[in-house]
Amino acid sequence: MTSSAAPAYRRMTVEQRRTQLLAAAVDLFGHRSPEDVSVDDVAAAAGVSRPLVYRYFPGGKQQLYEAAVLGAAQELIGRFDVPSEGPPTERLSDALDRYLAYVDEHDAAYGALLRGGSVAETSRTDAIVDDVRRRAAEQVLHHLGVSAPGPRLAMMVRSWIASVEAVSLIWLDEGKQPPVAELRAWLVDHFIGLLLVTATTDPEAAEAAARALAQETPDSPAGGLARRVAPLAEAVAHLLPGAS
Repeated sequence: MTSSAAPAYRRMTVEQRRTQLLAAAVDLFGHRSPEDVSVDDVAAAAGVSRPLVYRYFPGGKQQLYEAAVLGAAQELIGRFDVPSEGPPTERLSDALDRYLAYVDEHDAAYGALLRGGSVAETSRTDAIVDDVRRRAAEQVLHHLGVSAPGPRLAMMVRSWIASVEAVSLIWLDEGKQPPVAELRAWLVDHFIGLLLVTATTDPEAAEAAARALAQETPDSPAGGLARRVAPLAEAVAHLLPGAS
């Protein structure tokens, strides 16, 4: 007669066990609404018991959710931190490559960070997400040579960051199409367009745009956009006063 013994837990350090449980929670939160995830779900996904989850995360699901959000945020904050060398749009392209690589490789964590509307959200998780946006904006403004932006320029940069977040989530929903290189190039073009349009009515943005464009080259993203936009500019030239 044989008896089936319960599988023994794999020996792990405290940090390894926390990492394992958090990874299971991140995957669940990234694919389901946090309110639809239970501690039992996390335990089952990690192959451990419910009491063990509470041993490492006494706050249960709420603590796991906040830890998932914080972990993703800390990783993303550094993605816009690139060297202050070369044309500004090349720096922005490099930062977006790093950012989108995280979205691609850690799609569940990214979804857990940014998909809003959950009852699991708290003032702490809201503050964590807002800190990611604030730090990303600071890095973008740094590469524009602006440390204390006025309201119009600050609004433009923050709106672009919100667009990057929304587009990244849609990209995940659409099966990561178009290819990431095309997505990155389009987002850089989007930033240039927003900056130039803002520069037409805001002196601070105009100064920042002029300073940035002076550093661009024919082969930089801004140079490539200029070549593509030139035919369009000719097409609307008849709208200018004095045009024949």
